[in-house]
Amino acid sequence: MTCDITLFVNPRAGRGRGARETQPAATTLREAGFSVRTVLGEDAADALRRARAAVAEGTGALVAVGGDGLVSLALQAVAGTGTPLGVVAVGTGNDFARATGLPVRAPAAAATRIARSLKGDGGLPIDLGRVGDTFFGTVLASGFDSRVNDRANRMRVPRGRLTYDLALLAELAALRPIPYRIRLDDGPVREVEATLVAVGNGSSYGGGMRICAEARLDDGLLDVTVVGACGRGELLRVFPRVYRGAHLTHPKVSVHRAARVTLEAAGVTGYADGEPLGPLPLTARSVPGAVRLLGAGDR
Repeated sequence: MTCDITLFVNPRAGRGRGARETQPAATTLREAGFSVRTVLGEDAADALRRARAAVAEGTGALVAVGGDGLVSLALQAVAGTGTPLGVVAVGTGNDFARATGLPVRAPAAAATRIARSLKGDGGLPIDLGRVGDTFFGTVLASGFDSRVNDRANRMRVPRGRLTYDLALLAELAALRPIPYRIRLDDGPVREVEATLVAVGNGSSYGGGMRICAEARLDDGLLDVTVVGACGRGELLRVFPRVYRGAHLTHPKVSVHRAARVTLEAAGVTGYADGEPLGPLPLTARSVPGAVRLLGAGDR
């Protein structure tokens, strides 16, 4: 066990919780006998560069203190390297932590589990999704949900949650089915009209929407949730069920599993872990055991 570990911090996560809650996590890890240093970045690219440098220099673990956006950066730094990942989830959504059973907004508890895991199992291997050179831990979104993100990202005012809500209303008003071409592994191309297609390594996105509710992070497969063509009223009736995963029984919803998924649709952007990947077509692959996650086996 290497006693030097790196805290990878987003001080603005969770409306400032990242800055406030780094200290209890660091204190807990030091009390457990670890030497802790902190890495910040001026922006996402600089933060990722610094995280990769820490991994290359042999840090015993990279511990992400923030939300899903920071976890996504951390995954790019550690995937395939053998350096274990710890997560102190203090962001707004925390979908990666929820999917892996880690503490949410409890930095000392999360750090305690990370310390035990470093001294014990060294982290449990979990799968990641991968599109090109980008890894993702939760869900690749495309369709209605990604168009809401596109619109919200283009809006300059208002700020905060209201931006997303207004973008959602605007996309509902413009709702039309999207012609998709979907290929699972080496199977035939399926042509479907859908409201959205989500590819899940993990189960949820958007702060607890369990769009791929049955996805597992240890089966070497991606769950593909296809929400068929819906009118506005039907979509609004189905939407609340997503938080319980109960939408999977709706007749317009189908679920598939594959190790490789290719999505094609005109005018649709793919988002993974909430971050834009680029326009479809995109191919996502499951990477079994891509990272060792600290504390995931500790209840």
